[in-house]
Amino acid sequence: MCRIAAYTGPAIPLENIIVRPRHSLLTQSQHANEAKLAVNGDGFGISWYGQDDRPGLYRDVLPAWADDNLTNLCRMVRSHLFIAHIRASTVGETSRANCHPFALGRWSFCHNGQIPHFGQIKRRMMAALPDALFDARRGTTDSEMIFLTLQAHGLDTDPAAAIAATLRDIGPEGDNGPVKLTCVFSDGQSLFAFRHASSGSSPTLYLSGVLDNGGRAVASEPLCGVTERWTALPCNQLCRISTEGLQTQEVGLRMAEPAVV
Repeated sequence: MCRIAAYTGPAIPLENIIVRPRHSLLTQSQHANEAKLAVNGDGFGISWYGQDDRPGLYRDVLPAWADDNLTNLCRMVRSHLFIAHIRASTVGETSRANCHPFALGRWSFCHNGQIPHFGQIKRRMMAALPDALFDARRGTTDSEMIFLTLQAHGLDTDPAAAIAATLRDIGPEGDNGPVKLTCVFSDGQSLFAFRHASSGSSPTLYLSGVLDNGGRAVASEPLCGVTERWTALPCNQLCRISTEGLQTQEVGLRMAEPAVV
């Protein structure tokens, strides 16, 4: 399974989340604690937001620990909102087009998990995409297909409804095992996180407490190694972090009032 780390809040160097913490995403690329595989070496990527509505994007097929460009980029680039991903591939070859995050317009998206029956539904899901989204597809992963299907179902206007419709398109699990989705995505204003499994447990995702600079982080594993400072996000609830605070929404239901945190 892949590993994810993301941040929103006052602008910071990317390295404060990706490189410097004791159990940073870079450390998790070789020493993951809560994944089937301790090593995630099938590429990496970062999306980050600045003054432009569209995110910057840097992806490569090298293992994260093998690319000096990654640590230099993380040291020099500052952002108020960014998403980072290290990949352990399940569907799709190791190529830059298959590395997360994926970006389209103002949205960026990454995923941890799999659709075991993707081969059986891929053609149907591709055919259902509007022409512009069909033409935007670059890779071969189930993850990118989830992202494009979310867009087709109105991600811009109602992320929770788009998730619910996408899960209906994916359908129930088949004989190959359960559908597992852990997604982190953003429109440059809010950071969203969502977990789902058709049965059993979904891949882990934690929300940090308020950091010392007032920001918040989301990660597959606590970055500091102290789980008391992190809260496991519940399944089937969409978490949204923005300047308005933290909101959670049962997928398919009305958005709740901002939680007191």
